Amino acid sequence: MQFDEVIRGRRSIRGYKPDPVPRALIEEILALAMRAPSSMNTQPWNFYVHRRTARPHPRRQHRTDGGGRPAGPAFAGPHRERQIGVAKQLFAAMGIARDDAEKRQDWVLRGFRQFDAPVCVIVTYDRVLDGSDDTPFDCGAVTNALVNAAWSRGLGAVINSQGIMQSPVVREHAGIADDQVIMKSIALGWPDESFPANAVVSERKRVDEATVFVGFDE
Repeated sequence: MQFDEVIRGRRSIRGYKPDPVPRALIEEILALAMRAPSSMNTQPWNFYVHRRTARPHPRRQHRTDGGGRPAGPAFAGPHRERQIGVAKQLFAAMGIARDDAEKRQDWVLRGFRQFDAPVCVIVTYDRVLDGSDDTPFDCGAVTNALVNAAWSRGLGAVINSQGIMQSPVVREHAGIADDQVIMKSIALGWPDESFPANAVVSERKRVDEATVFVGFDE
């Protein structure tokens, strides 16, 4: 694909085929992603990639152990409005009514199961860098590069915070070393085009809404 096709065409994928993803292809994608820029070339990121087999029950634990990034305060204002907006798009695509508590709960649990993707990539960084402002930014850059590299090769992905909310379970199940801070998880696999939510394209702010130009001629 051309660069613009990848950027404009990529969608968050929440429904996957069960087909396995070859390890060599994952390594190729990671090698591309790791060309992402990082502060002073620190390259703080590491990856724990595991194939879907048996997963811990999503209700087993609902806490963090300090091994993952804090969730922060709840969204408010326009950020909350955008969060609600994409949720409405997804629920409409999936036929989930506002008052259907059972289907809504099932959707939440799908997130904890990494949307049943055949591969889960957990992005971590070296604990010695904890507290650095640059490190989370750098991990975001490599994560963005990863999902775009995957899309360019026909693979879908979704960056998923739910997948690491139970960090003690995640750390144990994925064999994550104690010297690593869990940053984010990514579900990865071949998109199931028949899954309705995969057709959802979230709305984006316009350039003029997000940008202030200084010193440019009109």
